[in-house]
Amino acid sequence: MPPYDSETTAWFTKEVQPHESVLRSYLIGIARPCDVDDLVQESYMRLLRLRQQGQVRSPRGLLFTMARNAAHDLFRRRGTAALSLVTERELENVLDDKPDSAEVVSRWQEIEMLADAIEALPERCRAVFILRQIENLSQREIAQRLGIAEHTVESQLTKGLRRCEAFFAARGILPQGEKR
Repeated sequence: MPPYDSETTAWFTKEVQPHESVLRSYLIGIARPCDVDDLVQESYMRLLRLRQQGQVRSPRGLLFTMARNAAHDLFRRRGTAALSLVTERELENVLDDKPDSAEVVSRWQEIEMLADAIEALPERCRAVFILRQIENLSQREIAQRLGIAEHTVESQLTKGLRRCEAFFAARGILPQGEKR
């Protein structure tokens, strides 16, 4: 359990707690109402543990990502997905294909964390990763552009993917051992 010192309490009160009502609304959309309290607490604990390990740059988006992952973990443990009745009002929300603010924040947080993961890669690995995954160049084009062998491109891509997975797993975003 993370320590509860005055600095952590102040940080939590300022950066995390104001988002609780939106978080609960978000969780009601993906989980059963009876699970929301547990998922909120689990999300808080994951966020506090991560903060204990280092600086959390965007607590709000990370909180929503951790809540979604906690819900997925709960569904996996139960072996079922959440089922709920759909009212006409909820059906209108489904038909509206615009993401809500919580989803937008969560997506931006995920993009920011991916950028951090890529930035943490060694220089050549990062260059290969960006050229392949972002610029969509072939391995041959990357090899020619960087003046390296194609098998080096392949090994650097594998290394980059593994390091990105480890980056997310270390932050509680991707459970250890799970491959996407």
